[in-house]
Amino acid sequence: MSRITINPITRLEGHGKIEIFLDDKGNVENAYLQVPELRGFEQFCVGRKAEDMPQLTSRICGVCPVAHHYASTKALDMAFGVEPTSTARKLRELIYCGYIIYDHILHFYFLGGPDFIVGPDAPRKKRNILGLIEKVGLDTGKEVIKHRAYGQKITEILGGKPTHPVSGIPGGQTKVLDEAGRKEIEQMARSCVQFAEFSLKLFADMVLGNKKYLALIRNPHLGLNLYNMGTVDKHNHVNFYHGEIRVKDQKDKEFLRFEAKDYLEHLREHVLEWNYVKLVYLKAIGYKGLVDGPSSGLFRVGPLGRLNAAEGMATPKANEAYKKMFDFFGTKPVNSTMAFHWARLIEILYASERALELATDPEITGTDIRNMDFNMQEQGMGVVEAARGTLYHHYWLTEDRLVKKVNLIVATTNNMAPICMSIRDAAREFIHDGKADEGLLNSVEMFFRAYDPCFACASHIIGQSPLSVEIKKQDGSLVRRLTNFQ
Repeated sequence: MSRITINPITRLEGHGKIEIFLDDKGNVENAYLQVPELRGFEQFCVGRKAEDMPQLTSRICGVCPVAHHYASTKALDMAFGVEPTSTARKLRELIYCGYIIYDHILHFYFLGGPDFIVGPDAPRKKRNILGLIEKVGLDTGKEVIKHRAYGQKITEILGGKPTHPVSGIPGGQTKVLDEAGRKEIEQMARSCVQFAEFSLKLFADMVLGNKKYLALIRNPHLGLNLYNMGTVDKHNHVNFYHGEIRVKDQKDKEFLRFEAKDYLEHLREHVLEWNYVKLVYLKAIGYKGLVDGPSSGLFRVGPLGRLNAAEGMATPKANEAYKKMFDFFGTKPVNSTMAFHWARLIEILYASERALELATDPEITGTDIRNMDFNMQEQGMGVVEAARGTLYHHYWLTEDRLVKKVNLIVATTNNMAPICMSIRDAAREFIHDGKADEGLLNSVEMFFRAYDPCFACASHIIGQSPLSVEIKKQDGSLVRRLTNFQ
């Protein structure tokens, strides 16, 4: 059996490789996404002081530290038996909007966007942010950089640091927002709303207006018929920071709805013998392998999973964009993996509108930012919607408030099975008769990049290596080698 190895894959947070196995006719028999680095964060948090966890876990990843910081802080809210004040909750949600803005902009323009805007068959040296800027123009490139910086500036103003916030504590926040900071955030949020609308138009013109890309988006062989999960408010609208976890089935019916504290009643993790990242499935259905359909317990999270699991967005412009996407496909849920990019842009618009709402809320500059009426509990769970999907933090504590046990289920763990399936299906669609050209380096990878996976979160690794694809005969002899470096 011949094998194609993509090691490492590119334009993602963390490291991984893809192994593609060909049958005797040179067609794809199977494909596997492997994350070969060992995860260890849960173990070395044991013995730490509970109140240190929001700072420790934010170091899991430099791209989504805000998500880990506030999942951890919410877990401590429960463990300390305290509800944050109204102002504190609004401050937390506001900083979270800034995080979603900068993280989604990073993925669409720097990581995923080159696949569409530059093109999967473009030269390697063009498939990056510089090639994208060359395509869309220098002025647009400046707007991309400016608005990503705005998201991080919101994090800095509210969280004390632009990357690793330090403001979340049990029962509230450490930092009051003054009027000068509020005005600055309001101005940035207004600009981000306009930029989000521009990005959606760019997507409509350059992606939906391209017949080749449109065929890719609509290809039924490149979608997955799975359950969808996301956090919703009481109106079943998408909410990144607070709400209940909702799961909808393949016919757009609500299958499950539960609070953070009940997640273990509904979710189970499965260990793959060929991967250091586990996968997650619905306990009520069970794990049936890497298959889709109603009998499969697998589900998707992240931008597309959230929009599929919800009934709309809580802000007007984002809700109109939401309706437009589903009207375009004419069905719900939308199963196209490539639709993750569209959903991500809708979420930038929602986060920007919501940030503007919060920045103009009179309570946002209040000084009542912490509730210290503690009622200590043995454990605590916190759930937020990371940019990549639903994130769970669960801590068990000793009487001395030291960490006894930790369980983290990150977004990429939730999405691990769908990512593997999407890569497999893409490989089967693109590779025939053992033929692999330069486009292989990008065409298959497009289908893991759509999820914006963060293997740094799922396995906690450091470093980066170049990409190489080797096509070998059954006897192991090399047929051809393709690389992304000279």
